[in-house]
Amino acid sequence: MFNSLMTRSVIAKLLLSALFFIMISSAVQAKNLKPFILADAASGDYAKTVTDTKAKLSSAGFEVVGEYSPYKGANIIIVTNDALKKNAKATEFGGYGAVQRVAVTDMAGTIQVTYTNPVYMAAAYRMAGGLDDVASALKGALGKQKDYGSEKGLSKDDLEGYHYMYGMPYFDDPDVVAEHGSYDKAMQKVKAALAAKKGGVSKVYQVDIPGKKQTVIGVAMTQDMSDDTTVMTEVDFKDIRSTAHLPYEMLVHENGKVYALSAKFRIATSFPDLSMAGDHSFMGIMASPDAIKKALSQAAGAKAEKAESTGGFGF
Repeated sequence: MFNSLMTRSVIAKLLLSALFFIMISSAVQAKNLKPFILADAASGDYAKTVTDTKAKLSSAGFEVVGEYSPYKGANIIIVTNDALKKNAKATEFGGYGAVQRVAVTDMAGTIQVTYTNPVYMAAAYRMAGGLDDVASALKGALGKQKDYGSEKGLSKDDLEGYHYMYGMPYFDDPDVVAEHGSYDKAMQKVKAALAAKKGGVSKVYQVDIPGKKQTVIGVAMTQDMSDDTTVMTEVDFKDIRSTAHLPYEMLVHENGKVYALSAKFRIATSFPDLSMAGDHSFMGIMASPDAIKKALSQAAGAKAEKAESTGGFGF
């Protein structure tokens, strides 16, 4: 009898311990952040959904600064507002976080409305503020069904120090795609190169950060392994699309340099669960980091041959 009671007691303690562990794990996971938010997914008219989405964003105080349709059935609306620009001003390289991207994607008649998670971006881009107010504004304008883009997500601390794996770049290891000596000269060179579509790159949007000489410019890429469609075909394959990963951006800094987040960081932050090898993996776009840097170097007014190799995904 005594042994039986002891056995039951041990089993009960083990069950309680297991339950406690599950509860703690669930709580930790609930605090983790994911890169995208699904606002809605329903049958409907694609063009009308795009129009209605823009109207909702404008009504909520967002300024539409650009649109991009990289391929059929995908439309990305780039927005900013005073809160985003104020936070960008307060952050050294805040231009990366000066916009949010909203996507309308037609998946065989189901129209997905999705957007970048401002809180996730604020952590990944080490913004001065957490952008909770922007997240609330987007939720109020478009709705929110769930966060997605990573099974478990990443904590704020992990994002602030994020890199995909050993040897991969961090946020503060960007590519310097051009150097022009001054902000004004850099802007002149970038505008001319984008107008000429150097490197197969064209301008999608531009946001000047108020109160400082810093400009973020979103771009469309169409050439070789930098091509947006080529990259997305490989990495964006799940049922809920991560179309709002695009467009890529360059940052013209007050020091006269033009920066771009390394593709090894920029792509990985949008697709942190992507495997290194196999079908739909980073190995499928092995040549993209170099191709993207080369294309953006040309688009920033530098000579293509000056774009040094960054190495592919991996080592």
